[in-house]
Amino acid sequence: MLPADPSPTQPAPPDVAPDDADLAWYVADLQRRGIGRVHVLAWRDLDDPDAGGSEVHADEFMRRWADLGLEVLHRTSTAVCLPATARRNGYDVVRRGSRYTVFPRTIVSELTRCMGRYDALVEIWNGVPWFSPLWCRKPHITMLHHVHGPMWEQILPGPLANFGRILEARIAPPFYRRSLTVTPSEATREELLELGFRPQRVRAFPNGVDDFFSPGGDRTPNPSLLAVGRLAPVKRFELVVDAAVAARRFVPGLTLSIIGEGPLKDDLQARIDSAGAGDWIRLVGHLDRHDLVAEYRRAWLIVSGSLAEGWGLSLTEGAACGTPCVATNIRGHRSSVVDGVTGVLAEPEGLAAAITDVLTDDTRRTALADAALARARTLTWESSALGITSCLHAAVVAHGQRSSRR
Repeated sequence: MLPADPSPTQPAPPDVAPDDADLAWYVADLQRRGIGRVHVLAWRDLDDPDAGGSEVHADEFMRRWADLGLEVLHRTSTAVCLPATARRNGYDVVRRGSRYTVFPRTIVSELTRCMGRYDALVEIWNGVPWFSPLWCRKPHITMLHHVHGPMWEQILPGPLANFGRILEARIAPPFYRRSLTVTPSEATREELLELGFRPQRVRAFPNGVDDFFSPGGDRTPNPSLLAVGRLAPVKRFELVVDAAVAARRFVPGLTLSIIGEGPLKDDLQARIDSAGAGDWIRLVGHLDRHDLVAEYRRAWLIVSGSLAEGWGLSLTEGAACGTPCVATNIRGHRSSVVDGVTGVLAEPEGLAAAITDVLTDDTRRTALADAALARARTLTWESSALGITSCLHAAVVAHGQRSSRR
Protein backbone atom coordinates (compact mmCIF):
# COMPACT_ATOMS: atom_id res chain seq x y z
CA MET A 1 0.00 0.00 0.00
CA LEU A 2 1.27 3.45 -0.87
CA PRO A 3 1.90 5.79 2.05
CA ALA A 4 -0.71 8.49 2.59
CA ASP A 5 -0.02 11.87 1.09
CA PRO A 6 1.41 14.27 3.63
CA SER A 7 -0.99 16.91 4.83
CA PRO A 8 -0.71 20.09 2.77
CA THR A 9 1.24 22.87 4.40
CA GLN A 10 1.22 26.58 3.73
CA PRO A 11 4.45 27.54 1.94
CA ALA A 12 6.63 29.94 3.87
CA PRO A 13 6.65 33.46 2.45
CA PRO A 14 9.80 34.34 0.50
CA ASP A 15 12.46 36.23 2.44
CA VAL A 16 13.26 38.56 -0.44
CA ALA A 17 10.68 41.16 -1.45
CA PRO A 18 9.83 41.45 -5.15
CA ASP A 19 11.31 44.41 -6.99
CA ASP A 20 7.89 46.05 -7.32
CA ALA A 21 6.89 45.56 -3.67
CA ASP A 22 4.84 48.47 -2.38
CA LEU A 23 3.77 49.44 1.12
CA ALA A 24 0.70 47.20 1.00
CA TRP A 25 2.83 44.19 0.03
CA TYR A 26 5.25 44.75 2.92
CA VAL A 27 2.47 45.13 5.50
CA ALA A 28 0.64 42.06 4.17
CA ASP A 29 3.85 40.04 4.33
CA LEU A 30 4.51 41.24 7.87
CA GLN A 31 1.06 39.97 8.80
CA ARG A 32 1.76 36.64 7.09
CA ARG A 33 4.81 36.37 9.33
CA GLY A 34 2.75 36.94 12.47
CA ILE A 35 3.30 40.67 12.90
CA GLY A 36 -0.06 42.12 13.83
CA ARG A 37 0.73 44.60 16.61
CA VAL A 38 3.60 47.10 16.66
CA HIS A 39 4.67 49.36 19.52
CA VAL A 40 6.29 52.68 18.60
CA LEU A 41 8.22 54.43 21.40
CA ALA A 42 8.78 58.17 21.18
CA TRP A 43 9.52 61.09 23.45
CA ARG A 44 6.49 63.07 22.22
CA ASP A 45 3.49 62.57 19.96
CA LEU A 46 1.94 64.74 17.26
CA ASP A 47 -0.58 66.48 19.55
CA ASP A 48 2.08 67.51 22.07
CA PRO A 49 2.49 71.31 22.18
CA ASP A 50 6.23 70.82 21.57
CA ALA A 51 5.75 68.49 18.59
CA GLY A 52 7.92 69.03 15.53
CA GLY A 53 9.17 67.27 12.43
CA SER A 54 9.97 64.00 14.21
CA GLU A 55 6.37 63.71 15.41
CA VAL A 56 5.00 64.50 11.94
CA HIS A 57 7.27 61.79 10.53
CA ALA A 58 6.06 59.19 13.05
CA ASP A 59 2.42 59.99 12.40
CA GLU A 60 2.88 59.59 8.65
CA PHE A 61 4.12 56.00 8.81
CA MET A 62 1.92 54.94 11.74
CA ARG A 63 -1.31 56.11 10.09
CA ARG A 64 -0.39 54.20 6.94
CA TRP A 65 0.32 51.04 8.91
CA ALA A 66 -3.03 51.41 10.68
CA ASP A 67 -4.85 51.96 7.38
CA LEU A 68 -3.39 48.69 6.10
CA GLY A 69 -4.48 46.69 9.12
CA LEU A 70 -1.63 46.75 11.63
CA GLU A 71 -2.45 47.51 15.26
CA VAL A 72 -0.16 50.34 16.35
CA LEU A 73 0.38 51.61 19.89
CA HIS A 74 2.34 54.86 20.22
CA ARG A 75 3.91 55.21 23.70
CA THR A 76 5.02 58.74 24.68
CA SER A 77 5.34 61.08 27.66
CA THR A 78 2.62 63.09 29.38
CA ALA A 79 1.69 66.36 27.69
CA VAL A 80 -0.04 69.38 29.22
CA CYS A 81 -3.83 69.35 28.82
CA LEU A 82 -3.80 66.07 26.88
CA PRO A 83 -5.43 62.81 28.12
CA ALA A 84 -3.37 59.80 29.13
CA THR A 85 -4.83 57.75 26.29
CA ALA A 86 -6.16 58.73 22.89
CA ARG A 87 -6.81 57.39 19.44
CA ARG A 88 -5.59 59.29 16.40
CA ASN A 89 -5.51 58.39 12.71
CA GLY A 90 -6.29 54.74 13.42
CA TYR A 91 -3.65 54.09 16.10
CA ASP A 92 -3.60 54.28 19.90
CA VAL A 93 -1.57 56.80 21.90
CA VAL A 94 -0.52 56.25 25.53
CA ARG A 95 1.02 59.21 27.38
CA ARG A 96 2.56 58.38 30.76
CA GLY A 97 5.65 59.66 32.56
CA SER A 98 7.49 62.95 32.42
CA ARG A 99 9.99 63.89 29.72
CA TYR A 100 12.57 61.91 31.71
CA THR A 101 10.66 59.21 33.60
CA VAL A 102 8.94 58.08 30.39
CA PHE A 103 12.05 56.07 29.50
CA PRO A 104 12.30 53.77 32.57
CA ARG A 105 8.51 53.60 32.93
CA THR A 106 8.05 52.49 29.33
CA ILE A 107 10.81 49.89 29.51
CA VAL A 108 9.31 48.40 32.69
CA SER A 109 5.86 48.44 31.09
CA GLU A 110 7.15 46.58 28.05
CA LEU A 111 9.04 44.00 30.10
CA THR A 112 6.01 43.34 32.31
CA ARG A 113 3.58 43.43 29.35
CA CYS A 114 1.51 46.14 31.03
CA MET A 115 0.76 47.61 27.61
CA GLY A 116 -0.22 44.26 26.14
CA ARG A 117 1.55 42.01 23.71
CA TYR A 118 3.45 43.27 20.69
CA ASP A 119 5.04 41.50 17.75
CA ALA A 120 7.56 44.16 16.69
CA LEU A 121 8.90 47.43 18.04
CA VAL A 122 10.09 50.76 16.65
CA GLU A 123 12.25 52.96 18.87
CA ILE A 124 12.41 56.66 18.00
CA TRP A 125 15.66 57.83 19.57
CA ASN A 126 15.48 61.58 20.16
CA GLY A 127 18.56 62.48 22.19
CA VAL A 128 17.98 59.99 25.02
CA PRO A 129 17.97 56.36 23.82
CA TRP A 130 15.50 53.69 24.93
CA PHE A 131 18.21 50.97 24.69
CA SER A 132 15.72 48.64 23.01
CA PRO A 133 18.46 46.28 21.69
CA LEU A 134 19.24 45.41 25.33
CA TRP A 135 15.74 44.37 26.41
CA CYS A 136 13.57 43.83 23.34
CA ARG A 137 13.58 40.20 22.17
CA LYS A 138 11.14 40.85 19.33
CA PRO A 139 12.02 42.22 15.87
CA HIS A 140 12.87 45.90 16.24
CA ILE A 141 14.34 48.87 14.41
CA THR A 142 15.52 52.30 15.55
CA MET A 143 14.55 55.64 14.02
CA LEU A 144 17.07 58.44 14.64
CA HIS A 145 16.49 61.85 13.08
CA HIS A 146 19.71 63.59 14.02
CA VAL A 147 22.65 63.51 16.39
CA HIS A 148 22.18 66.20 19.04
CA GLY A 149 25.88 67.02 19.36
CA PRO A 150 26.13 70.78 20.04
CA MET A 151 22.46 70.93 20.99
CA TRP A 152 23.10 69.43 24.42
CA GLU A 153 24.52 72.72 25.76
CA GLN A 154 21.33 74.46 24.63
CA ILE A 155 18.84 72.10 26.24
CA LEU A 156 20.54 70.99 29.47
CA PRO A 157 22.77 72.66 32.14
CA GLY A 158 26.55 72.02 32.06
CA PRO A 159 27.07 68.65 33.81
CA LEU A 160 23.88 67.16 32.36
CA ALA A 161 24.82 68.43 28.90
CA ASN A 162 28.15 66.64 29.14
CA PHE A 163 26.42 63.44 30.22
CA GLY A 164 23.92 63.72 27.36
CA ARG A 165 26.70 64.13 24.83
CA ILE A 166 28.66 61.16 26.22
CA LEU A 167 25.51 59.02 26.38
CA GLU A 168 24.65 59.74 22.76
CA ALA A 169 28.14 59.55 21.29
CA ARG A 170 29.92 56.90 23.38
CA ILE A 171 27.73 54.87 25.70
CA ALA A 172 24.71 54.08 23.54
CA PRO A 173 26.10 53.46 20.01
CA PRO A 174 27.79 50.08 20.71
CA PHE A 175 24.42 48.62 21.72
CA TYR A 176 22.83 49.66 18.40
CA ARG A 177 25.49 48.62 15.90
CA ARG A 178 23.90 45.24 15.19
CA SER A 179 20.37 46.67 14.83
CA LEU A 180 18.86 48.36 11.82
CA THR A 181 18.75 52.14 12.19
CA VAL A 182 16.65 54.35 9.92
CA THR A 183 17.27 58.05 9.37
CA PRO A 184 15.63 60.66 7.12
CA SER A 185 18.83 62.04 5.64
CA GLU A 186 22.21 61.03 4.31
CA ALA A 187 23.65 63.77 6.52
CA THR A 188 22.52 62.02 9.70
CA ARG A 189 23.65 58.68 8.30
CA GLU A 190 27.16 60.15 7.91
CA GLU A 191 27.08 61.34 11.53
CA LEU A 192 26.08 57.88 12.74
CA LEU A 193 28.88 56.25 10.79
CA GLU A 194 31.29 58.66 12.48
CA LEU A 195 29.96 57.39 15.83
CA GLY A 196 30.81 53.84 14.83
CA PHE A 197 27.51 52.59 13.44
CA ARG A 198 27.95 49.95 10.74
CA PRO A 199 27.33 51.24 7.19
CA GLN A 200 25.21 48.24 6.20
CA ARG A 201 22.99 48.72 9.27
CA VAL A 202 22.05 52.39 8.71
CA ARG A 203 19.60 53.32 5.96
CA ALA A 204 18.38 56.76 4.91
CA PHE A 205 14.97 57.58 3.43
CA PRO A 206 14.12 61.26 2.83
CA ASN A 207 11.17 62.87 4.57
CA GLY A 208 8.11 63.55 2.50
CA VAL A 209 5.96 66.61 1.93
CA ASP A 210 2.18 66.45 2.28
CA ASP A 211 0.27 67.23 -0.93
CA PHE A 212 -1.59 69.81 1.12
CA PHE A 213 1.44 72.08 0.74
CA SER A 214 1.13 73.51 -2.75
CA PRO A 215 1.50 76.81 -4.64
CA GLY A 216 -1.30 79.34 -4.84
CA GLY A 217 -2.28 82.95 -4.23
CA ASP A 218 -0.13 86.05 -4.42
CA ARG A 219 3.10 87.04 -2.73
CA THR A 220 3.19 89.96 -0.32
CA PRO A 221 3.60 93.30 -2.12
CA ASN A 222 6.92 93.96 -0.37
CA PRO A 223 9.77 91.47 0.25
CA SER A 224 8.90 89.15 3.12
CA LEU A 225 10.64 86.46 5.16
CA LEU A 226 9.05 83.57 7.00
CA ALA A 227 10.57 81.39 9.74
CA VAL A 228 8.72 78.39 11.20
CA GLY A 229 9.50 76.24 14.22
CA ARG A 230 9.44 75.90 17.97
CA LEU A 231 10.86 78.96 19.73
CA ALA A 232 13.67 76.99 21.33
CA PRO A 233 17.43 77.63 21.59
CA VAL A 234 18.42 75.09 18.93
CA LYS A 235 16.36 76.92 16.29
CA ARG A 236 18.39 80.12 16.82
CA PHE A 237 15.64 82.52 15.82
CA GLU A 238 17.81 85.31 17.18
CA LEU A 239 20.05 84.80 14.13
CA VAL A 240 17.04 85.18 11.86
CA VAL A 241 15.96 88.39 13.61
CA ASP A 242 19.46 89.87 13.42
CA ALA A 243 19.87 88.85 9.78
CA ALA A 244 16.52 90.41 8.87
CA VAL A 245 17.46 93.66 10.62
CA ALA A 246 20.77 93.79 8.71
CA ALA A 247 19.16 92.88 5.37
CA ARG A 248 16.47 95.56 5.69
CA ARG A 249 19.12 98.22 5.25
CA PHE A 250 19.40 97.07 1.64
CA VAL A 251 15.86 95.75 1.10
CA PRO A 252 13.35 98.53 1.81
CA GLY A 253 10.00 97.43 3.21
CA LEU A 254 11.26 93.98 4.26
CA THR A 255 9.11 92.14 6.81
CA LEU A 256 9.64 88.99 8.88
CA SER A 257 7.01 86.67 10.35
CA ILE A 258 7.99 83.97 12.88
CA ILE A 259 5.48 81.16 13.36
CA GLY A 260 5.63 78.96 16.44
CA GLU A 261 5.47 78.87 20.22
CA GLY A 262 8.13 78.07 22.79
CA PRO A 263 10.14 79.14 25.83
CA LEU A 264 12.09 81.89 24.04
CA LYS A 265 9.07 83.91 22.95
CA ASP A 266 9.63 86.71 25.48
CA ASP A 267 13.37 86.86 24.76
CA LEU A 268 12.74 87.13 21.03
CA GLN A 269 10.16 89.85 21.52
CA ALA A 270 12.63 91.79 23.66
CA ARG A 271 15.29 91.41 20.94
CA ILE A 272 12.84 92.65 18.31
CA ASP A 273 11.85 95.64 20.44
CA SER A 274 15.46 96.57 21.21
CA ALA A 275 16.17 96.62 17.46
CA GLY A 276 13.23 98.95 16.91
CA ALA A 277 11.69 96.35 14.61
CA GLY A 278 8.38 95.80 16.35
CA ASP A 279 6.40 97.31 13.47
CA TRP A 280 7.76 94.91 10.83
CA ILE A 281 8.84 91.73 12.67
CA ARG A 282 5.94 89.80 14.19
CA LEU A 283 5.75 86.72 16.36
CA VAL A 284 2.65 85.04 15.01
CA GLY A 285 2.40 82.10 17.41
CA HIS A 286 0.90 78.76 16.45
CA LEU A 287 -1.14 78.47 13.25
CA ASP A 288 -3.32 75.68 11.93
CA ARG A 289 -2.13 74.08 8.72
CA HIS A 290 -4.49 76.08 6.47
CA ASP A 291 -3.16 79.40 7.76
CA LEU A 292 0.39 78.02 7.67
CA VAL A 293 0.07 77.15 3.97
CA ALA A 294 -1.21 80.66 3.29
CA GLU A 295 1.88 82.11 4.99
CA TYR A 296 4.22 79.83 3.01
CA ARG A 297 2.57 80.93 -0.23
CA ARG A 298 2.75 84.65 0.57
CA ALA A 299 6.40 84.77 1.69
CA TRP A 300 9.27 85.57 -0.66
CA LEU A 301 11.74 83.44 1.30
CA ILE A 302 11.76 80.83 4.06
CA VAL A 303 14.62 81.37 6.53
CA SER A 304 16.15 79.04 9.13
CA GLY A 305 19.01 79.69 11.52
CA SER A 306 18.98 76.23 13.16
CA LEU A 307 22.05 74.87 14.91
CA ALA A 308 21.20 71.25 14.11
CA GLU A 309 18.47 69.41 12.22
CA GLY A 310 17.94 65.94 10.88
CA TRP A 311 15.93 67.50 8.07
CA GLY A 312 14.57 70.99 7.48
CA LEU A 313 10.86 70.18 7.26
CA SER A 314 9.72 73.80 7.08
CA LEU A 315 12.13 74.32 4.18
CA THR A 316 10.63 71.52 2.10
CA GLU A 317 7.07 72.49 3.06
CA GLY A 318 7.84 76.01 1.85
CA ALA A 319 9.43 74.60 -1.30
CA ALA A 320 6.24 72.66 -2.02
CA CYS A 321 4.44 76.02 -1.94
CA GLY A 322 6.92 77.42 -4.45
CA THR A 323 8.94 79.40 -1.90
CA PRO A 324 12.75 78.99 -1.83
CA CYS A 325 14.89 79.34 1.27
CA VAL A 326 18.01 80.75 2.83
CA ALA A 327 19.24 78.63 5.73
CA THR A 328 22.28 77.87 7.84
CA ASN A 329 24.78 75.48 6.31
CA ILE A 330 24.27 72.50 8.61
CA ARG A 331 24.08 68.80 7.78
CA GLY A 332 20.31 68.45 7.99
CA HIS A 333 19.76 71.46 5.77
CA ARG A 334 22.18 70.04 3.22
CA SER A 335 19.80 67.10 2.83
CA SER A 336 16.62 69.14 2.43
CA VAL A 337 18.17 71.92 0.30
CA VAL A 338 20.27 71.65 -2.84
CA ASP A 339 22.57 74.62 -2.27
CA GLY A 340 22.41 77.14 -5.09
CA VAL A 341 19.61 75.21 -6.80
CA THR A 342 16.56 74.99 -4.49
CA GLY A 343 17.83 77.50 -1.95
CA VAL A 344 20.97 79.02 -0.46
CA LEU A 345 22.95 77.73 2.50
CA ALA A 346 25.14 80.14 4.44
CA GLU A 347 27.23 80.35 7.57
CA PRO A 348 25.53 82.27 10.40
CA GLU A 349 27.55 85.40 9.74
CA GLY A 350 26.61 85.29 6.04
CA LEU A 351 22.86 84.83 6.52
CA ALA A 352 21.99 88.53 6.06
CA ALA A 353 24.06 88.85 2.88
CA ALA A 354 22.50 85.69 1.41
CA ILE A 355 19.00 86.98 2.17
CA THR A 356 19.81 90.32 0.59
CA ASP A 357 21.28 88.73 -2.54
CA VAL A 358 18.26 86.52 -3.19
CA LEU A 359 15.66 89.19 -2.44
CA THR A 360 17.30 91.73 -4.76
CA ASP A 361 17.73 89.32 -7.70
CA ASP A 362 14.30 88.49 -9.15
CA THR A 363 15.65 86.17 -11.83
CA ARG A 364 17.66 84.11 -9.38
CA ARG A 365 14.83 83.94 -6.86
CA THR A 366 12.42 82.71 -9.53
CA ALA A 367 14.86 80.01 -10.64
CA LEU A 368 15.34 78.88 -7.03
CA ALA A 369 11.56 78.78 -6.50
CA ASP A 370 10.97 76.69 -9.63
CA ALA A 371 13.69 74.20 -8.69
CA ALA A 372 12.50 74.02 -5.07
CA LEU A 373 8.96 73.19 -6.19
CA ALA A 374 10.15 70.56 -8.66
CA ARG A 375 12.24 68.78 -6.02
CA ALA A 376 9.53 68.98 -3.36
CA ARG A 377 7.18 67.12 -5.68
CA THR A 378 9.58 64.14 -5.65
CA LEU A 379 9.43 63.88 -1.83
CA THR A 380 6.46 61.83 -0.66
CA TRP A 381 5.46 60.40 2.70
CA GLU A 382 4.40 57.22 0.94
CA SER A 383 7.99 56.68 -0.21
CA SER A 384 9.31 57.49 3.27
CA ALA A 385 6.89 55.03 4.89
CA LEU A 386 7.83 52.39 2.32
CA GLY A 387 11.50 52.70 3.25
CA ILE A 388 10.80 52.43 6.98
CA THR A 389 8.49 49.44 6.48
CA SER A 390 11.06 47.67 4.32
CA CYS A 391 13.52 47.97 7.22
CA LEU A 392 11.04 46.60 9.73
CA HIS A 393 10.35 43.76 7.29
CA ALA A 394 14.09 43.05 7.04
CA ALA A 395 14.33 42.95 10.84
CA VAL A 396 11.40 40.52 11.03
CA VAL A 397 12.91 38.25 8.37
CA ALA A 398 16.32 38.26 10.10
CA HIS A 399 14.69 37.52 13.46
CA GLY A 400 12.85 34.57 11.96
CA GLN A 401 16.02 33.20 10.42
CA ARG A 402 17.84 33.42 13.73
CA SER A 403 14.97 31.70 15.53
CA SER A 404 14.88 28.85 13.01
CA ARG A 405 18.57 28.13 13.61
CA ARG A 406 18.15 27.71 17.37
